[in-house]
Amino acid sequence: MNISWLIGDYFITLWLPIHNVMSSYSTNLTDKQWQVIKNIVDPTERKRKHSLREVVNALMYLSKTGCQWRMLPNDFAPWQTVYFYFHKWKQEGVFEQLMHHLRETVRKACGRAVSPSVGLIDSRSVRTSHHVDSREYGVDGGKKVKGRKEHIVVDTLGLPMAVTVHAANIYDSVGAVEPIKQLRFLFPRLKKIIADGGYRGKLADFVKSLGWELSVALRPKESSKKFQVLPLRWIVERTFSWIENYRRMTIDYEYRTEAAEAMLQITFCQIMLKKIIP
Repeated sequence: MNISWLIGDYFITLWLPIHNVMSSYSTNLTDKQWQVIKNIVDPTERKRKHSLREVVNALMYLSKTGCQWRMLPNDFAPWQTVYFYFHKWKQEGVFEQLMHHLRETVRKACGRAVSPSVGLIDSRSVRTSHHVDSREYGVDGGKKVKGRKEHIVVDTLGLPMAVTVHAANIYDSVGAVEPIKQLRFLFPRLKKIIADGGYRGKLADFVKSLGWELSVALRPKESSKKFQVLPLRWIVERTFSWIENYRRMTIDYEYRTEAAEAMLQITFCQIMLKKIIP
């Protein structure tokens, strides 16, 4: 970027590095949204060559548009810098911490208790790109999808309580163990987890051992209607529809499942930031 002006008979041109100029995209954080997450992302507020706010903006842009890392626009920090912080924050659990902080903030704004008393669990199978780790994908025989499964637990507002990603050939009742484990010690008011028929079996005993109840909502066997809305089950399905609005989530491009989980957490953070401050 350059700025030029005329002084007498001479043109003076000042060249500015492009990363020093705040990018302007619809996915960028507003000032109020940044204030909500700043203490988690940038607690020290020390001077940096590249603003951490711009790094977060780049991650938001990546999640929404689905572009490649190397295709990030030049008015963000260099893609290598953005990826460095993505990997660093993933390893430090910053994205998970952000997700829980934003969920609590939204619940408070809606007049709800910080800890939900009911969780809803479900999964969706997502196709993977050709370059993912061959040890971390499989074939979902029921849905005929070759890829991975995204398992989520949400509250009655549809906000994420736990997320995990694993190979698509793992049964729901087996894959659900990990996200349910993540709920321990985080939600003191939690009493019940609602699931569909795919979670029947030994999972109920595991949930009971943690002090909760697993309630399985089954579809009526005989009905004149082709489509029926099951009580509360539609909430988790709606959450999956929110995710579909983010192109990075339509196909799993991440080499490892831990990176896919981090990208899913980033997407949820975007969704909840819009609910706090549109």
